[in-house]
Amino acid sequence: MTMHIYSGPLSMFGAKVEIAAREKGVPFELTMVPFTKDDAYEPKHPEVLRVNPVKQQVPVLTDSSDDTDRVESGVGGVGGVALFDSTQIFEYLEDRYPAPAHLALWPAGIAERARARQLEHQSDEVFFPNVIRLFGLQHDMKSAPAVAACAACARFYETLEAQLATREYLAGPYSFADIAFYMACVFADRKGAGMTEATPRLLAWRERVGARPAVRAVVDPMMRFLASQGRGVPTFLQR
Repeated sequence: MTMHIYSGPLSMFGAKVEIAAREKGVPFELTMVPFTKDDAYEPKHPEVLRVNPVKQQVPVLTDSSDDTDRVESGVGGVGGVALFDSTQIFEYLEDRYPAPAHLALWPAGIAERARARQLEHQSDEVFFPNVIRLFGLQHDMKSAPAVAACAACARFYETLEAQLATREYLAGPYSFADIAFYMACVFADRKGAGMTEATPRLLAWRERVGARPAVRAVVDPMMRFLASQGRGVPTFLQR
């Protein structure tokens, strides 16, 4: 195997990348970088530092495939590819493995693909920041900042509930957008901003996505790690 993914046992963004690679049937080697009880990834893995020296975060993907190098430079075995950021890795996986078409994770149509990319971006940059705010508020979930963050998550759920009125997945066919939002929802539920019966279509969507073998292969070990550390496991994943 020439592709290597560096992730972490509680890395939401790393989980996104691993799920995508599994969905596309891409062979890869997985390294879980060291993780401490204080939610820190220490000591920093040397490959993570090399590829992502500023943020020093996972996920990181490296691909030393000869045919990748030939495509890029005309010469095999020179350089390879080294990437960080889950969205950039999504794009690379789709460009690197465009076939077979039934395993594509961006929709084929231009408008549909743009919608899926927008939804994936909103999941990371609009929805998830509200979840991040809750990380430091678990001791006071009735505080004004916590209530506001939960309310913002609920409004986002309502928006997607409306979109699911005419489709099974967020952008039409199953896509990177579904992978991104599913993982964001796992962490939202852990921090007290989970879905409710107010969004039944979204709950059904979560069951469909969560039943996929690639998703189970990544999420189940994460939940076992949480349980082993005495950390809360989302109710919908306690099985």
